[in-house]
Amino acid sequence: MNVNLAAQIEAVLFVAAGPLSLERLASITQQDSLAVKAALNHLEADLARRGINLSHHDDGYRLVSTPEAAEAVRRLLEDQAKAELTKPALETLSIIAYRGPISRTGIEAIRGVGSEITIRGLLSRELINISGKAKEPGRPPLYSVTPQFLDLFGLDHLEQLPPLEEVADAS
Repeated sequence: MNVNLAAQIEAVLFVAAGPLSLERLASITQQDSLAVKAALNHLEADLARRGINLSHHDDGYRLVSTPEAAEAVRRLLEDQAKAELTKPALETLSIIAYRGPISRTGIEAIRGVGSEITIRGLLSRELINISGKAKEPGRPPLYSVTPQFLDLFGLDHLEQLPPLEEVADAS
């Protein structure tokens, strides 16, 4: 068993925006599927002693917090939701306000980085919502800003946002 491979997989799953299939993990680690499966089994056994679990569903593998940690995780997420908006959150909100409804992949294409955690935070703060499904394969959710977003920024409607050209010139 290649312990280094298990560590690589753990790191990849930690930073991944979503679940990764066995085939994708094999491609990323440049290992065959049997070696990756053995490493996943090793990782799952190793994680069983900690606050993280390896979750496997049809859409792939991902790291999740254990049920025993749920209350502490909930408190952290509530604290984060109450915190000031971060630069990534403001960037994501701007993209959704100007380009929405827009999918996560559309947001990430503009930002150039993963946005799943930022989107989750904005959803929990009710500054954005899922306003539909894209017509592309997989029908990913489309995000739009909410009335709470308008209230936070003192707007009655999105047409009150400054023209995008003015925003781009100011940055």
